[in-house]
Amino acid sequence: MAEITAALVKELRERTGQGMMDCKKALTAAGGDIEKAIDDMRAAGAIKAAKKAGNIAAEGSIAVKVSDDNKRAVIIEVNSQTDFLALQDDFKAFVNASIEKAFAENMTEAAPLIAAQEADREALVAKCGENVNIRRLSSVQADLVGSYLHGHRIGVLVALKGGNVELAREIAMHVAASNPQFLDPSQVSEEAVAKEKEIFMALNEDKIKGKPAEIVEKMVAGRISKFLAEASLVEQPFVKDPDVKVGDLAKKAGAEIISFVRFEVGEGIERAEVDFAAEVAAQVAATKQ
Repeated sequence: MAEITAALVKELRERTGQGMMDCKKALTAAGGDIEKAIDDMRAAGAIKAAKKAGNIAAEGSIAVKVSDDNKRAVIIEVNSQTDFLALQDDFKAFVNASIEKAFAENMTEAAPLIAAQEADREALVAKCGENVNIRRLSSVQADLVGSYLHGHRIGVLVALKGGNVELAREIAMHVAASNPQFLDPSQVSEEAVAKEKEIFMALNEDKIKGKPAEIVEKMVAGRISKFLAEASLVEQPFVKDPDVKVGDLAKKAGAEIISFVRFEVGEGIERAEVDFAAEVAAQVAATKQ
């Protein structure tokens, strides 16, 4: 059996990112064979990763990649449990490798990327101690695709017919800031309109009480019209020039907005409420057993 030296423990720690005691135990179990120790730790890491899978990951990063000719782009969301991890080099490297693979293999949905990156994901989970997930992916192809990343938390792709890269980026920045729900009013579903009407009626019950039906109908129509303008990208006032609608901005540049994709980290994920007092109490109780 090879001697378990401090240098050997240090090398294993640097190569795996695990704690010193874990590295020493792994080397002892492996008889001082560092390669076997790494294999054993990876196997254990897969088990740790499985245990972490139940933890809610609602932080993370958005990544985008656009082709050199600006005709194709991919956007992904990779989640972590904390924003701290999202800023670390290991996590960034995983996100970068994931977007590069998705782009290179022209993936159009998340499932194949998740499968392809599973081994690396498990290794990252074992190293960082947090759950990590590739959540979603969207691919866009058009005459012209522009993108915008706001830090690591919001990413946007905009597809245009005509126009130029700068225009596409300007519109993508607007989408990041204003978060439109639809491209244009024609895409707004009847369900969304009905829900907005219901909300308006509930919030203005006192104002409409006793008013003639035709007056109430006009009030509702006015609210729905405002809702369609607020929710539709082409009807929104451009953030850099509120006197111009985004749709008109595109038209003036000889372009048409075909579609857009907006990812924001953690949107739609139900986050667990943590009772820190109870958590600390539980930990203290555990130490007394």
